[in-house]
Amino acid sequence: MLPRSEVFLHIATRCLDWVVSVTIELYFCSSQVEAEFADGSTFHLSAEFLRVHSPAADSKIRSVSGEKVLFGRRHVGIMSAESVGNYGIRILFDDLHKTGIFTWDYLHHLGSNKFSLMRNYIRTLRKHGLSRDPRRRK
Repeated sequence: MLPRSEVFLHIATRCLDWVVSVTIELYFCSSQVEAEFADGSTFHLSAEFLRVHSPAADSKIRSVSGEKVLFGRRHVGIMSAESVGNYGIRILFDDLHKTGIFTWDYLHHLGSNKFSLMRNYIRTLRKHGLSRDPRRRK
């Protein structure tokens, strides 16, 4: 957990769902989200991880043999976030993507499966000869 002084947004809410309450903290310096759920689970999710797993329909940019792959987002940051009703947050990334709404259930799913999801993402990148790093401009 980072020092409180580095938190630039704190969202706390109560839901009627299985998640009774959720606390979201966005850290400016590390560009990560900390999601703490009522069941006691706490997840630290990087901006890159959230960006490539954005629930928005337009979040997957490159189509490779029918499989849509988002690459080059290793250094993506979070510019801001806002609460959307009592069910999620919308994150504005520094690549200007902001259309996906991360519901509390979806954030819990991402946190619970973070390692396998990231491993699958990296395998997909390798399979298509892509990288997590942005392409260098010539």
